[in-house]
Amino acid sequence: METVSVSRSFEGEADQVREAMLDLGPFIEAAGFDDVVVDGDAVSIANHVGLLTIELDLRVIDSDSVLAYEQVEGIFESMVTRYTLEEGDGTVTVTATTDFALDVSLVGSILDGTIIRRQRKKELNAQFDYLEDLAAATA
Repeated sequence: METVSVSRSFEGEADQVREAMLDLGPFIEAAGFDDVVVDGDAVSIANHVGLLTIELDLRVIDSDSVLAYEQVEGIFESMVTRYTLEEGDGTVTVTATTDFALDVSLVGSILDGTIIRRQRKKELNAQFDYLEDLAAATA
């Protein structure tokens, strides 16, 4: 199992950040995926990484986190992402953690954990940019 974790603190109200994260369509799209379809707690994404198109079907799961989802179908043997919030003095810290195991029979030598970690950090940081922009717009 491999892990990617990214945190960012910014000014804002935790309730507003939580609401933005739970508005799944815009929040998932903010990661920069090429295609996003949200249907209730089901999310389908597609992303072009180099010569490969990665398609994942995700499902929102119950968790102690503000938001958590797992892969139902896709390139991973398993993949879970969790987002947590911590409030400070006028700041909110969001931490996103993705735990994944690659299904070697599906991806072979084309992708490795390094490429996945780099891409996932880029996606999570894009989502944090989105949250930070929303917080700044409402301040």
